Amino acid sequence: MNEEEQIVWQGRFITTKTKGTWEYVSRARGIKAAVILAIEDGHVLLVEQFRVPLGVSCLELPAGLIGDETDNEVMEEAAARELEEETGYRPGRIELVGEFYSSPGMVSESFFFVRAHDLVKTGAGGGVDGENITVHRVPMAEVADFMATKRAEGCAMDAKLLMLLGLV
Repeated sequence: MNEEEQIVWQGRFITTKTKGTWEYVSRARGIKAAVILAIEDGHVLLVEQFRVPLGVSCLELPAGLIGDETDNEVMEEAAARELEEETGYRPGRIELVGEFYSSPGMVSESFFFVRAHDLVKTGAGGGVDGENITVHRVPMAEVADFMATKRAEGCAMDAKLLMLLGLV
């Protein structure tokens, strides 16, 4: 594809673009994201929060933006910060699993998938002002049933949760 990329609109966090006949969205300013798999004592930490684009709450792995508040933020530090803000658990170590793309036909955003190790409970979690995150500590053996129950309650499921179904 030799067409030139055109910016249609840019906000603080996202940019809409066109290239030829393609329309897509990217993160503004090169911001990336970290998605965190945190398993502690046979339990996985999940978060639930209202997502405006969906109009409902969504069950997800903890995640957050890298460099949204400070330039050149180190990925491992951002992942640890986000996990603690959202869940109240601080990891002793962050292990990079890899970089992935969530919806490559529509969004150019990638995320770093990481595993959090050596978790220490430091607080209640719940996110920063306005996030209203509910933290779920779910036994790994009950993940599929927990997801089915939340789905039946009308909760949306983040596609990254599919990975958990392969672990149980």
